[in-house]
Amino acid sequence: MSEDQQLPEHAEGGKYSVRGKEFTRDTRYIQTRITADGADGFPVEPGRYRLIAARACPWANRAIIVHRLLGLEDVLSLGLAGPVHDSRSWTFDLDPDGRDPVLGVERLREAYLKRDPEYPRGITVPAIVDTTTGAVVTNDFAQMTEDLSTQWRRYHREGAPDLWPEAHRAEMDTINKRVYTEVNNGVYRCGFAGSQESYEAAYDRLWTALDWLEDLLADRRFLVGDTITESDVRLFTTLVRFDAVYHGHFKCNREKLTEMPNLWAYARDLFQTPGFGDTVDFDQIKRHYYVVHTDINPTAIVPKGPDLSGWHTEHGRDRLGGRPFGDGTPPA
Repeated sequence: MSEDQQLPEHAEGGKYSVRGKEFTRDTRYIQTRITADGADGFPVEPGRYRLIAARACPWANRAIIVHRLLGLEDVLSLGLAGPVHDSRSWTFDLDPDGRDPVLGVERLREAYLKRDPEYPRGITVPAIVDTTTGAVVTNDFAQMTEDLSTQWRRYHREGAPDLWPEAHRAEMDTINKRVYTEVNNGVYRCGFAGSQESYEAAYDRLWTALDWLEDLLADRRFLVGDTITESDVRLFTTLVRFDAVYHGHFKCNREKLTEMPNLWAYARDLFQTPGFGDTVDFDQIKRHYYVVHTDINPTAIVPKGPDLSGWHTEHGRDRLGGRPFGDGTPPA
């Protein structure tokens, strides 16, 4: 891999590259927001927008989970791209005619080009599209899910959890920042390192953070407070992919998730919570990483393993107290 090689523009969570042998991610997203007051010209409006995601992508998986937990299906429709895209864009090959049934497009790229005919950055998921124009409104995945919790509150289902509790926001901000830089992005820093030195530095950073989380979760059921928050959503989407792809494919192989008692039990607890595990498709996850990342896996052979049946085993985290939905209820 050359020193300044650009990795795929359609890559999940943002265009990224290797510069000076170290992985970097382009985080210049379309930052337009859909808000209750419509300050950016896009007010919250039932039926107007479509969330485009992919079950394979961890960043999009966040949006799928939040969308489901909050019960927004009837006000914000969900379109799903397939796990294996081509060099131009995420495609809608899961739909019978290869087109998104609402937007009528074959490639998500078409919605980006309607926003900007010379759009210069990655064609990424998740993205929210204005169905009245067919143009992308935003692909800022972190702000997007926070806004689903705060700006779309009027349309949440009865019993929806508060994923951004006011009393815990300062602690959430601190944890979210470390989880993003060291874990969510840390596995990519390992997988796409352009030299032995940069890989080993990334590996050490990742495992320092995972050891911190292993200790943190020894005496608390969730990352913050006594209920699930978006902090748990953000960590879960990396953990659920860890043994299936990151351990081997990205060389994050000091230990498997199943060998870290607290993190493994925590991940199973969330997986078995409605809204989490029922959004996960391990086949799509493995196909995406092993087929699309040809720089890492040029044969595109998808491994049969690992055995994933352990996700349904008893986790024992109830002993730490807390209730996933607090006084609310799980999604139907």
